[in-house]
Amino acid sequence: MHAKWLVLAAIMSAPLQGAELSGSVALVSDGQALRSEEAADAVVYFRPANPPKVTPASEPYVMGTQRKQFTPRILPITVGSEVRFPNRDPILHNAFSTSPANTFDVGVYGQGDGKAVAFPQAGYVRVFCNVHQSMVGHILVLDTPYFTHPDAAGKFALKGLPAGSGDLVVWHDRATPWHQKLAAGAKPLAIQLDLTQKRVPPHLNKFGKPYGRANDAGY
Repeated sequence: MHAKWLVLAAIMSAPLQGAELSGSVALVSDGQALRSEEAADAVVYFRPANPPKVTPASEPYVMGTQRKQFTPRILPITVGSEVRFPNRDPILHNAFSTSPANTFDVGVYGQGDGKAVAFPQAGYVRVFCNVHQSMVGHILVLDTPYFTHPDAAGKFALKGLPAGSGDLVVWHDRATPWHQKLAAGAKPLAIQLDLTQKRVPPHLNKFGKPYGRANDAGY
């Protein structure tokens, strides 16, 4: 076979490289630009027009408690996956959520590995602590495997995407989600989110009642 046909055959038989979407995310609050590393809390995800089958993670994701904070504060996961809630504080915590379709309550627990909870439905899950009113975490249950966080410079890249169009979404708990229909492989994007919502939204405890004055003490 002629050399050029060998080269052509090799190219045609090689696997197609996945498309990529990249760009940067900037955060603004009260008209002031925030530090670029604060964009790392955002979640960037792509939902192809022909969605792929999503497989739950083989091991639980982790949202721990440390210094009376959920860490990480924002956690994207694939639908059907589990999240474990270890307690790294020397005090009691009680992670719970009343979010529809993904309601859970792990009960009061001390230091240790904590319980794992499965999240069967795609959607947004707001996590609170029934002991400490100031604690709030966010779990984004996604029906796509294509998601990432921006880096410390606010830049992101989603690689290995299927060819074709879909929805690109940039999500942050304090902003209206940014979204745009585009084709994988589009030119890099510069995205700005305006943070208008409170870091700790008003909320009730797991019994639907106001928190007592003793909350956020050394418990």
